[in-house]
Order: sequence, then C-alpha cells, then structure tokens
Amino acid sequence: MTVQRLSRPVAVVTGGAGFIGSHMVDVLLEADFEVRVIDNLVGGRESNLRQHAGNPNLSFEPRDIRTLNPNSSLFSDARYVFHFAGIGDIVPSIERPSEYMSTNVQGTVHVLECARTAGVSKLVYAASSSCYGIADTPTTEAHPIAPQYPYALSKFQGEQAAFHWQRVYDLPVNSIRIFNAYGVRSRTTGAYGAVFGVFLRQKLEGKPFTVVGDGSQRRDFVYARDVARAFLLAAESPLDGRVYNLGAGNPQSVNYLIELLGGGRIEIPKRPGEPDCTWADISLIQRELGWSPEISFEDGVGRILDRIDDWRDAPLWDPESIDHATRGWFKALAKETTT
Repeated sequence: MTVQRLSRPVAVVTGGAGFIGSHMVDVLLEADFEVRVIDNLVGGRESNLRQHAGNPNLSFEPRDIRTLNPNSSLFSDARYVFHFAGIGDIVPSIERPSEYMSTNVQGTVHVLECARTAGVSKLVYAASSSCYGIADTPTTEAHPIAPQYPYALSKFQGEQAAFHWQRVYDLPVNSIRIFNAYGVRSRTTGAYGAVFGVFLRQKLEGKPFTVVGDGSQRRDFVYARDVARAFLLAAESPLDGRVYNLGAGNPQSVNYLIELLGGGRIEIPKRPGEPDCTWADISLIQRELGWSPEISFEDGVGRILDRIDDWRDAPLWDPESIDHATRGWFKALAKETTT
C-alpha cells in the first residue's frame, strides 16, 4: 500500500526578508510550511534568508507590495498571509508622510485584495503599539488610539483597512500590535531609529552610546522569534477579528541595556512625542493564544552580542548627526508639549 504524502500548507510572508519577517520564515519552515516571501529589499536583505539557501520549500519574489495584482499567483492556495511589509523607520516619517501612507496603507490594501481573492484562511497583520501614543501603562488593547507621528498613523490605518476587509469581505484577520521588537537581523542600514542599531555600531567603534535623556526610559523589548511564534498562533487560532498587544510584559530601561552591552555614554536631548515607558498588557494574548515570551532580555542581548559583527555596516551615529536627522521631528512635535 502506497501512502501519499499530503502537500505542505502554504504561507505568504510579506516583508519576509526583513527583520521580523525573516524570523517568521524560520518558524514557518520549522513547522513544515511552504513559504513564499515577498520583499522589495528596501528595508530587508536577502542575506537574512541565507540560512535557508537551497531549501525547496522557500521561494522569494523581489516585489513592492503596491504592484501586486489581486490575482497574483504568489497567493494561490495560500492558507495564511503574514503581513510585515512596510516602512518601519519612525523618525523619517515626519519628513516623508506621503510615502508612509502609500506603502503602509495602500500597500496593505493590495495585500488584502490578494488574500481575499485567494480565499486564505487567515491574514495576520503586523500592527504597531505606536498607535497608542503616550499611553497609560500597562497598556491594554482597549486603550484610546492617539498616533503622534505619520508612521504611527499609517500603521493604524493599515490595521483599520484589514478589519474593514474582514467586515465587508469576510476575510479572516487578526492584528498584533508589536511593542519593541529586537534581535539578530535587525536593521543595520538606513535612517536613525531603533536603539539597538544605534548602540551596536557605536560599541563596535568604541564610541560612547548616545542616550536619549537620562536613560531611565523603559521599553517593552520582545525578541523577534517570540514575535514570530505569536503570529503563527494567531493564524492557527479559530478566533479572528482580534487585536493583541505583544511585548514581554516586562519593560527594561535603556540604562540596563547599556549595562548589558558595556560602554560609555553621552546624553542627547529627549525627543518630544515619545513615551517614558512602553509596557504591553499581554494578558489577552496569553489567555486566548497560550503565548508567553520564551527568550529573556538578558539571553536576547547575549544572542545579539554573539553576532555583533553583523552591525559593522550600520551607520555610525553621533550627537551632531542625530541632531541633524531629528530636526524635523523636534520642529513638528515639540509644540505638542507646549499646548
């Protein structure tokens, strides 16, 4: 008797050559999925997928999501779509708002149309906790929405589009509002942004860390692989129409990060429009999906330090270059603190 092997389920990962998206690819391949990656390589890198070179269950399409046709064969027979593609740099959104709205909102609409046409079982949208603005902590999913800058607005409107497609077209959707993801393969080029990318290059050069304010601000850092596990659980869950906050539920100070990294410091002005603390209330995702973080902050930082040479090509920031990069930010948002 011949037993025919069932074909693997198909998952599409937009932005799959990017930071979190590439960790999503890891988790899906380990779960025996056929994975199709779509990425325009503006923020992502093919090298993020090199550990899977030659894997017949992985395919890559260099494509801007805004060019996708609703009948795209990339989505044919797909069970799940994980939508990470978009512009993730926060500070430049002040200078280029139309580009952010085009990519993060209209690009999302193109992905939604592809998913709807293909009849996928679930689309999981990568939302951002920045939609909450200066939030009360711990922050629940019911917290009022108050985007402080165009990036935050664009990600929230992308989420709204996803749920609109659910209501109007019966497309099963869940959304995960990511707090502060970190880990190996995070951005090493591009605009001034996430603290790890800035600090790691400074450490490699023996330069002092540029600390915003006094470093007492805390961020709810969650390791990228833990993020990817949550997305798979959200796809496989029978529940849809859900919004989940995703962090470690255990915010860490920038000062503690500096202690783990080791090095000197120099303080630069605190940026307006940014919270002193981000802290996800993760009780809903724990209760409904059975997810909890597995990688401690100390372990995660250690994994990054083991691969610190990956950040040798990252920009080297100093107080002067940061001041230049954030002038538009201060001009646009400083008035929020005086009104």
